[in-house]
Amino acid sequence: MSTNTIATAPDVRFQTGRKMSLGDFELEMFSDGTYWLDGGAFFGYIPKVMWQRKMQPDENNRLTTGLNSLLIRTGKHTVLVETGIGPKLNEKTQRIYGNRPRLLDDLKSQGVDPEQIDIVINTHLHFDHCGWNTHYKDGKPVPTFPRATYYTQEGEVAHGHQQLERDRVSYISHNYDPLVESGQMKLLRGNAQIVPGIEVRIFPGHTEHMMAVMVQSGGKKACYISDLVPTTAHLDLTWGMAYDLFPLDVIESKKRFHAEAIPEQWLVIFTHDARTPWCYVEKTGEGKYGVKAVASR
Repeated sequence: MSTNTIATAPDVRFQTGRKMSLGDFELEMFSDGTYWLDGGAFFGYIPKVMWQRKMQPDENNRLTTGLNSLLIRTGKHTVLVETGIGPKLNEKTQRIYGNRPRLLDDLKSQGVDPEQIDIVINTHLHFDHCGWNTHYKDGKPVPTFPRATYYTQEGEVAHGHQQLERDRVSYISHNYDPLVESGQMKLLRGNAQIVPGIEVRIFPGHTEHMMAVMVQSGGKKACYISDLVPTTAHLDLTWGMAYDLFPLDVIESKKRFHAEAIPEQWLVIFTHDARTPWCYVEKTGEGKYGVKAVASR
C-alpha cells in the first residue's frame, strides 16, 4: 500500500496528560493516531447546528476523532484496552478514514514492547477497536501481542460472523478469527472479572454485547466506557451516533452509567476523543452532563 499519497487526518495529541495513578495501579493512554468520521454519522439525529458547537468539522463535514488505547499496570499484569485501527485497511478505505497507524510506535516511545503485554481487552470488534490485535506476516495474520491473552464477548464474534448488511463493513475477521481459532482469544458471556481490580460490564446499545472496562484500586475507580460515550461531546443522554445499532438501549445504558459514575467519582476514559482522553463527569441539567478536568502527568 502506498500511504504517502493518502491525505491523513490531523495528528492531534492529547491536551491533558497521558499518565496517572489509580490507587496502586498506573494508567497510561496511548494512541493509534486519528481518523476522519462524518459529522452526521458521529452525532446521529443531533442537528449540525448543535453538534458543531462542540466539534468543528472540515470543509467535507469530517471530524477528527481519536483512537485511544488504555494501558493498565497492576504490578502483576500489563493490560491493554483496545488496539485501534491497525494496518489492515485497503487503500480505498484508508483514503476514506485518513488514518496513519501509530500505536506500536507510540508504545515503543514510552518503552512498551508488544512482548510485555499480558492481556488485551476488546470492548467490541469494530475494526477501529481491534485492528492491531494481529498484523500480517508473510501474508498471514499473526498476533501482534504474542504473549497476551485476548478477551472479548462471544456475542461480538457471533455477530461479526453474520455479516449483516447494516454493519458488516465494521467487522474484519482477520482481527479476531485467528486468535479465536488458536485459543489465544477467550470469549466471555456477560460481565466478568479479568484479573483482580479489572472487570468488564455489558453496556448494550452501540452493539448488543459492547462492554466497558472497569478498573478499581485503592478505593478509586476508572471506566473505559468505549462507544457508549465515545467523546466528551457525547455525554448527554440523547447524544448518540448513527452507528449505534440500538439507540434506545444507548439511552438506558447511559442512565445506568451516569447513576454510578457521578456519585462514585469514576475517572471516565474516552475511546475517540482526540484531545481529552479522560475526565470526571458531573450533571449540569436534566439529561445534561459536563466534564471536570483531571490532573495528570
